[in-house]
Amino acid sequence: MHVIGGSASTSLAERVSRELGNAPFAIPFLKRFPDGEMYLRVGGRFEGDDVVLVQSTRTDQDLIELMLLGDAVREAGARRTIVVIPYFGYARQDRLFFPGEPVSARAITRMVEMNADAVITVDLHSAQTLAHFTKPAFEASGIPAIARLLRERPIDILVSPDRGGVDRVRRMAELLEKPWFALDKHRIDAEHVELSLTAEPPVSIHGKHLVLVDDVITTGGTIVEAAKLLKSRGAGAISAACTHGLFLRDAFERIKAVTDEVYSTDTLGNPAEKASVAPDIAGILRRQVTS
Repeated sequence: MHVIGGSASTSLAERVSRELGNAPFAIPFLKRFPDGEMYLRVGGRFEGDDVVLVQSTRTDQDLIELMLLGDAVREAGARRTIVVIPYFGYARQDRLFFPGEPVSARAITRMVEMNADAVITVDLHSAQTLAHFTKPAFEASGIPAIARLLRERPIDILVSPDRGGVDRVRRMAELLEKPWFALDKHRIDAEHVELSLTAEPPVSIHGKHLVLVDDVITTGGTIVEAAKLLKSRGAGAISAACTHGLFLRDAFERIKAVTDEVYSTDTLGNPAEKASVAPDIAGILRRQVTS
């Protein structure tokens, strides 16, 4: 098995190769033509071998690179191509909201499948996206990676910033054997929310180290308001943890201003990257894809 790391996920791809027993690892050669089009080349031949492509698709450029990578390894004779998309862009539009719109998540799955025999993602926006695949598709969870990190930290209570994340925080609480609760959220607009505690937490939060747990942090508005609310209720230290750290504009700085620590996995390069999903991706590759 060969592992190739796209430019959006080079470090994670190398970690996956190590988890697979130091599988051969490569980085494609990339350059731009004068008109801005991308040129890509993978080294070597892959006749009869499985090739794992690791590339998040946060941007349109990342997506085009993944399409070119898939075609390149097919041309190089790969027996099977397994595409790993740690952060799956366009997944939020997973259904039709208004006439004339595309179902973006479905459109991207169709593009990815053209050169993929199997697909692995991490913490999709919704299970509906996974259902759009017609090839074998698997979803790794970022919860174990964050749990492995938090197990080494002196934390007391886990908190979901909204009711939609109850399953996530409950699963992490079970792994860490810690109490948990969820806040109530009312969204005002894309960047502003109102948070409240409509019921008392199951344990006292006074002076305790709380960890806000989310799947994606984008603008940081929810995490910032949650941290302020918990501080006003007497919480001691507050950390924020997520699988996908987008941290648009000044989100990371605003979160750091109201928390003690910010943690994310390595699905996207960012200053909070402290936990790796490589063991979880490699586990799926061994158990469900290449077994």
